[in-house]
Amino acid sequence: MSSKLRWAGVVGAIVILTMVLAACAPAATPTPEVIVETVEVPVVETVEVPVPVGPERPITLDISFSGDPPTLDPSLATDTTSVWVDEQLFIGLTDLDSETMEAIPRLATSWDISADGTVFTFHLRDDVKWVHYDVLTDTIEEVGPVTAQDVVYGTLRTLDPRTASPYAYVLYVIKGGEALNTADLEELTEEELQALIDEVGAKALDDYTVEFTLEYAASYFPQIAYMWVMRAMPQATIEEFGEEWTWPGNMVSNGAYVLTEWSRGAMLRFKKNPYYYDADKAQIEEVVAPVVGESSTNFALYEAGEIDITGDPGWGVPLPDMDRVRADPVLSQELTILPRLCTYYYGFIHTKPPMDNVLVRKAFAAAIDRVALVENVTKGGQTPAHSFACPGIFGNAADDLTIGSYLLDIEEGKTKAQEWLAEAGYPNCEGLPEVTLMHNVSEAHALIAQAIQEMWRENLGCTVKIETMEWGAYLGMLQEDAPDADKPHIFRLGWCADYPDQQNWLGEVFHTTKSANRIKLGPAPDFDALLDEAVLEGDPAKRVELYNQAERLFIDEYMGVAPIYYYTSVNMFKPYVIEHPTNPSFGWHINDWKIDWEAKKAARGWE
Repeated sequence: MSSKLRWAGVVGAIVILTMVLAACAPAATPTPEVIVETVEVPVVETVEVPVPVGPERPITLDISFSGDPPTLDPSLATDTTSVWVDEQLFIGLTDLDSETMEAIPRLATSWDISADGTVFTFHLRDDVKWVHYDVLTDTIEEVGPVTAQDVVYGTLRTLDPRTASPYAYVLYVIKGGEALNTADLEELTEEELQALIDEVGAKALDDYTVEFTLEYAASYFPQIAYMWVMRAMPQATIEEFGEEWTWPGNMVSNGAYVLTEWSRGAMLRFKKNPYYYDADKAQIEEVVAPVVGESSTNFALYEAGEIDITGDPGWGVPLPDMDRVRADPVLSQELTILPRLCTYYYGFIHTKPPMDNVLVRKAFAAAIDRVALVENVTKGGQTPAHSFACPGIFGNAADDLTIGSYLLDIEEGKTKAQEWLAEAGYPNCEGLPEVTLMHNVSEAHALIAQAIQEMWRENLGCTVKIETMEWGAYLGMLQEDAPDADKPHIFRLGWCADYPDQQNWLGEVFHTTKSANRIKLGPAPDFDALLDEAVLEGDPAKRVELYNQAERLFIDEYMGVAPIYYYTSVNMFKPYVIEHPTNPSFGWHINDWKIDWEAKKAARGWE
């Protein structure tokens, strides 16, 4: 979730002023005296007519977004905001269990696996419908059933090089997926491209059975099938509207909610889909999400009772407010801190001097006091990180403290950092070219960056420049094929689990030929070879060992990135949000949430 940004803030408060205008009646004008004949009027029984009232207010969840989602196209989404929205609009073949993170049924009711583990056959529900929201009539209409052909179309569309999906590499496990996605369009005829499409191991056996043939046995494939890039997609709508198919009024979707408004930079609104197969169990009828810019304003809205939660898809408690919240007898009871399958890290552009020197990268990574950072700045129960994959990921090395131990002990780290920097030819940073650290716009990221900037000054003698950029442009700037001249030397990102396996971490984030490789690592044949071997290994214990070796190489030999901390999910919920099941990944299904509606209306002063 590619980057899945985990910090974002909210800046912008809205004040509504209501003015009451009083109208004065004109003075009475004298009239001539008139003689009126008195007529006896029969008494009629008075019937009290109730004053008409408006319709009952829909049960509404008020949240906020830290910024516009860059896209709502499941084939193109890479960030947490976009994925959060898509999770409400489109359902996956599978879902992830909140406790175990194992795949469970959703669009698929069950699946079969061949004896060799390379063929997965999914049996689909027959009661999932495509729906369309009409913006002119404010109505939701049924379009037709979601079928196996829609699932195949969505998968092939993600892999089609004409789509240019940044996340297509996740589906290279499907037979023929990589060959199709990496095909050179300029070298192929339409017939040759179609032949590659036809060879992909994604087939509809009938309307409600879809079969995937893999390049190799992958026991975690049902967890990949949860991902947005494999969602069923509406072919006719996409072909009719092109890039505008996700706009309200154009979109056809199949999830628990439909998108009714997307005012860029201002507001998103959602309405419950009455044709959703589990609609009767969904209590929340509307979701209202203003777009605000900073966490301080977001939190002010929460404290003022204007929004119901502070967490995703916005952000949690502003870092400067954490101590106050913990000490407050009311706010502390609304605070929830849970583990989250994410790692906050600083990436280095390996092709941009001086970060092309591994000794410089190691020096900058080791000079960060992670313990002080989580205790004094983030204060959300985060764990200092010394490896990339966080606890809870199959094959992680978070418990192996022989990897990157100097990243957890600032005294050892400072000593080594100074030695490495001197060995690189920059003692006390003398002669080091200007270094720029960039983060996307966020108060939280800014505070973390400023703290680390001071650590580099104090522990290395280096002065680092900090720059910021809006999220969408930030992601574009970090694409591997974007010019190095436009990139900083160091950048902030987070990575959260799409599925809880190391293949989704080291394998799909940093493999030098099979990932987005934003850090431009390479050549690294030994590292790639370990990842290639691990993904094919059928013995779980051997896979763990191979990934452990890969983590050791990535951190201690290449210093691919500087892992900083393993996330927690820091959220606040109003007491009337009485059920809000979440999981450590992206599975926030608002249709499973419950609100004490009478309590919310009382808290808001609504009749």
